[in-house]
Amino acid sequence: MEKEKAIFCWSGGKDSALALYKICLENKYEVVALLTTLNATFKRISMHGVREELLDLQATSIGIPLIKMYVSEGTNDEYEKEMESLLLKYKEQGVTKVIFGDIFLEDLRTYRETNLSKVGLKAEFPLWKKNTSELITEFIELGFKTITCCVNDAYLKEDKVGEEINMEFVAQLPNTVDPCGENGEYHTFCYDGPLFKFPILFSIGDKIYKPLEIKNSDGDSNTTKGFWFCDLVPRL
Repeated sequence: MEKEKAIFCWSGGKDSALALYKICLENKYEVVALLTTLNATFKRISMHGVREELLDLQATSIGIPLIKMYVSEGTNDEYEKEMESLLLKYKEQGVTKVIFGDIFLEDLRTYRETNLSKVGLKAEFPLWKKNTSELITEFIELGFKTITCCVNDAYLKEDKVGEEINMEFVAQLPNTVDPCGENGEYHTFCYDGPLFKFPILFSIGDKIYKPLEIKNSDGDSNTTKGFWFCDLVPRL
């Protein structure tokens, strides 16, 4: 029986890695490509700040072709137009599904499904509504290796960026932080594990703080004022 063709939306982080791992185990879909959005100016994964070279190494190690979608303005309108054009091309090649690693954000799921419906495609969410404490434990126990590459300063401090994700890291997270960082508290770069044929080698570079361009006016200490990024440098 011919398997349904799908594109996997790959962020390079732990949720993507675990979701793709589960999809591969299920063997229901033929994942024809990984799809990643990058900033056209900085050549880094959007929001994660990970270098394009490390993304290339991930795709090579996983063994699935990589599609890169470059955006420059960073607006929803630009993203949606680029995504629609790209997906229509792959729909013509038989792709029917797009797979995401989202866990519980209802508005994000609705946004994705609405946009896909415009081009006649459907979404798949292999981690949907799973317990995030159980998911992060499963991820670690499976032998995946990942490091924080970006943290939101409303939830975590500079010392948490560039940290290895392990059970000690999870145990030390504040109660306000989801164990998987599903609310955007932190983002990760996955560099080894059962998906990979070889580990991705890198060095930890500078830590950089980037304040929000639109400031919060209420002065609330619990609101996001910016993000800490850790520059991960490929070691080839």
